[in-house]
Amino acid sequence: MTKITDVEVVDVRFPTSLSADGSDAMNKDADYSAAYVILRTDDPSLTGHGFTFTIGRGTDICVLAARHRAEPLLGADVDELLDDLGGTYRALKADSQLRWLGPEKGVEHLAMAAVMNALWDMAARRAGKPLWRLLADMPAEQLVDIADLQYLSDALTRDEAIGLLRKLEPTRAERIAELERTGYPCYTTSAGWLGYSDEKMRRLLREALDAGYRHVKLKVGADLQEDIRRCRIAREVIGPDAHLMIDANQVWDVPQAIDWVGALAEFKPLWIEEPTSPDDVLGHAAIRRAVAPIGVATGEHGMNRVLFKQLFQANAIDFCQLDSARLASINEILAVYLMAKKFGIPVCPHAGGVGLCELVQHLSIFDYIAVSGTLENRVTEFVDHLHEHFVDPCIVENGAYRVPTAPGYSAEMHEESLREYAYPDGTYWAARTRFRGVRTQAAVG
Repeated sequence: MTKITDVEVVDVRFPTSLSADGSDAMNKDADYSAAYVILRTDDPSLTGHGFTFTIGRGTDICVLAARHRAEPLLGADVDELLDDLGGTYRALKADSQLRWLGPEKGVEHLAMAAVMNALWDMAARRAGKPLWRLLADMPAEQLVDIADLQYLSDALTRDEAIGLLRKLEPTRAERIAELERTGYPCYTTSAGWLGYSDEKMRRLLREALDAGYRHVKLKVGADLQEDIRRCRIAREVIGPDAHLMIDANQVWDVPQAIDWVGALAEFKPLWIEEPTSPDDVLGHAAIRRAVAPIGVATGEHGMNRVLFKQLFQANAIDFCQLDSARLASINEILAVYLMAKKFGIPVCPHAGGVGLCELVQHLSIFDYIAVSGTLENRVTEFVDHLHEHFVDPCIVENGAYRVPTAPGYSAEMHEESLREYAYPDGTYWAARTRFRGVRTQAAVG
């Protein structure tokens, strides 16, 4: 009997703010970070790795919350946990004292994502399969047993969910073979950070086109005239046929969003992303009506499946951008995918941030194989930062994610990366602290 013997949670931060990577109208100094969970067992060959994404300060709070979330796993039988990941999820979720801190949103929900991501990684490793394959091999009833359908029955019943999945079961193998040949289409945000110079943006846009991308995204929302100028540069570089998306990262009120997007409409953006508060369902609906045919996309700050249900019911969005580390892992993500299928909304997951690309490739691949069955209007984000820190990094070729083959959820970081960037005692951060101390002493002297 294999048991969970230890839970390690690491505050790991990368200094991306130094190069303006991740800069946008809301987040000007992001240090891509993670509350990183390692589940260890008494079998040295079996571990689980998961995380939730953060951008610097406050990661320590997520770390503490993840430790609390993982405490019930210590001493538990691994087979009992992994053979019923729906039941395991519901048992962890039932902690009423932690639930009170949310419920199902905020730091406690981020912690749930980190812990459950580690359990799903362990399940795929135990099975000797990449996570997408573990899910794609499950029959419809098992997948629905895993999904968290609580509070969703007015939008999606269990029987409806099973029916949606059963329709595609006979042809799953065909789509697996197709993706193994072609990969899953993606777009890049790496050229469009708000803090980049015009020269750097031009260079990165040209490199993106040369690398096979036909979808690129720019950050907007800080200054309208600057946005017009930058969008004009982008269109000059990518031409009229490539898709341009714009992302405001929640900075506008509803009327301001409508006016601002109207001013950028000449550049024919495919979508405006996060035009207002992520919780404002009716605001998104109003924006969508006003800016059509430009699409409205949101979801990276979608706190839980209930918010997505309301976005779908209110016809508030054209593209669903769920986040693999904000929703409570596969159990909740699967519920959102199933609702999106019923309401006919394409899911284009958010993936800006450390490790998110590694996770979402599995989600998008599984979605095509088992849930949506189509690639129409579907493209998944790719940001070319920090992949070197992962044991099984995602691979993008010709504007498409290659299908991962290694067992697990692709979440494991290199031990040397953890030693260097663990905060505050990793070698990188400790050296910066010493350097600041020397500068302070010199100034006083």
